[in-house]
Amino acid sequence: MKIGDPLPHITLPATGNKMITLSAQVGQPLVLYFYPRDDTPGCTQEGQDFRDNYNAFQATHTLIFGVSRDSVKQHEQFKTKYQFPFDLLADENEQLCQLFEVIKLKNQFGKSVSGIERSTFLFDQAGILRYEWRQVKVAGHVQAVLEAIDKL
Repeated sequence: MKIGDPLPHITLPATGNKMITLSAQVGQPLVLYFYPRDDTPGCTQEGQDFRDNYNAFQATHTLIFGVSRDSVKQHEQFKTKYQFPFDLLADENEQLCQLFEVIKLKNQFGKSVSGIERSTFLFDQAGILRYEWRQVKVAGHVQAVLEAIDKL
């Protein structure tokens, strides 16, 4: 995926016992944020930042989906625990992660492991990718996304 590409035609299981087809979400801006793992400190803070600013996203009619390789069951627990008002997509087979090239080799306790690089993608109302953030640092990130939405 690169700037100017349309929402992919991929369907993934999501919280709330849903199946979400990304290409069917055209008509309003959409934030797709990839995070490494449910219920870890950075991922929790990022989710809470999106949650705490949810009204600002709602004011611009922007959809938010969080994506990781965790199962729907894990996502349900994570979403409930932190009261996230948006759905989490389970990409257990890395279909979406591979398309967005967010799987990277990381160093974890001296070993190389494959994991999700924290990344966010913003699509406009027509379903076209307009902004991307890679190697995201959580602090201040949600505000940067909101500022980009104002420019759409």
